[in-house]
Amino acid sequence: MIVVGVDGSPAALAAAGWAAREAAARGGTLSVVHAMPAWPLEISEKDRYADVGRWMREGATSMLDAAVERVRQEDPRVVAEPRLLGGDPRAILIEAAADAELLVVGNHGLGGFAGMLLGSVALGVVGRAACPVAVIRDPSAWPAGEVVVGVDGSKAGTGALGFAFFEASLRGVGLRAVHAWSRPVVGGGPFAEDSAEVERRLLAEALAGWSERYPDVKVTEQLEDGHPVRVLAEVSARSGLLVVGSRGRGELTGLLLGSVSHSLLHHAGCPLVVTPAPASPGSS
Repeated sequence: MIVVGVDGSPAALAAAGWAAREAAARGGTLSVVHAMPAWPLEISEKDRYADVGRWMREGATSMLDAAVERVRQEDPRVVAEPRLLGGDPRAILIEAAADAELLVVGNHGLGGFAGMLLGSVALGVVGRAACPVAVIRDPSAWPAGEVVVGVDGSKAGTGALGFAFFEASLRGVGLRAVHAWSRPVVGGGPFAEDSAEVERRLLAEALAGWSERYPDVKVTEQLEDGHPVRVLAEVSARSGLLVVGSRGRGELTGLLLGSVSHSLLHHAGCPLVVTPAPASPGSS
C-alpha cells in the first residue's frame, strides 16, 4: 500500500498524481489521506458550532474528492481509498503510513508562506516515518529519466540503494550511483590520489551484490570530488527520481535527518525519496 497526503494545494494534487502512477506500477492500493482538526469530526449536531463543523467537513471531503479524481485521471486502474482523519497532519500521516511501502507528500501545502521552499508537513514526516517518503513538487510528472541514488557507505544508504534498484527495475530505466566527497585541503600529491582510491573502493563495496539481485538494471557509477548536495542537486535536474538515505556516515547518533538529505529536500530538481535509517538495536 502507498499513502499520499493531500490538502487541496497544487503540490498535493501533483503528489496524488505521482502516487497513482507509482501504485499502478506496483499493482497496489493507494490510501488518500487528508488530516483536519479533530473537533469538526467529533462535534455534536446540537452544538452551537455544528454548522461550522459541517462546513469544514464538507470542504475537507471536497479536497479528498479532487485528489481521488486526480488519481483516476492518472490511472483508472488504481484503487484509491479516501480517508478523512482528525489531528495534526504530520502525526496522522506517520501513523497512516506505519505499514505502508511508501508515503508521498507535496513539498509545499496550502498553509505555507509564499517563497518557502518546503512545507512544514513534508519536513515533519521525512526522517520520522517508518517507510520511505517521496516529496513531490508541482508540477511533477513521472518522467522516464534514470533513477539516481546517493551513495555514502552508511547503513541508511543501504536502504536507499535497495529502494533505488527496485524503482529502476520497476520503471525499466538505468540507475546512476553517485558518490561525492570533499577532498581534504592538503594540496595535490599521493595523499589526494589515495583519497580518491578510498572513495572508489567505498562505492564499489556499497554496490557489491546489487546487480546480481537486479540484473535488468544498468548501473552507471559516478565519482565526483565535490559537496554531495551540489553534485546530487545538479544530477537530479535531469533525472526521473533521486533517492537518498535519511542520515549519512558523518551524522550524530539520534538525528532524524542528516544535513545532505535535509538540504536536498529544498534543492532537488526532481521527485526525491528519503529512506529511513535502520532501527537501533534494542529500539522499540
